[in-house]
Amino acid sequence: MLDAIQRFFSQTLANPDASADRTLTLELATAALLCEVVRADYRTGEDELATLREMLSRRYQLSGKAVQELMDLASQEVEEAVDHYQFVSLIKAHYGYDERAELVRLMWSLAYADGELDPLEEHRIRRLAELLYVSHQDFIRAKLDVQSQSRNDGCERGPST
Repeated sequence: MLDAIQRFFSQTLANPDASADRTLTLELATAALLCEVVRADYRTGEDELATLREMLSRRYQLSGKAVQELMDLASQEVEEAVDHYQFVSLIKAHYGYDERAELVRLMWSLAYADGELDPLEEHRIRRLAELLYVSHQDFIRAKLDVQSQSRNDGCERGPST
């Protein structure tokens, strides 16, 4: 595990495209919280994984290989973690309110990636939003925005068979 983390850090640091204003520790903590949402309903679908890959790639400008390694490490960290404290406290210490609210929005996007919201996903996002000190108003606003976007995307794709 330690070797995998060190290898990820050294490979990503060697990548000049990596975001210079974020530490890799924050990237791992963010990815871990997003992984928590993916696994909340005990079903990990390809739609959710593809959405997570895209989010992490876009947010941190990482290559496909680096994103997959970050996802693997985050997933492993979540499996071994006793609680969310280590991830949440790091994010609260380094992210402003708007960044934390955007993280909650990303969580909602993951929850809706498979076309349905499971009550377990909603509960997990609610709990994480509370721990991140994101207001209930912003929590609901993000949910409704993503829900509306999800419906609009579904209309563009047409009815599923």
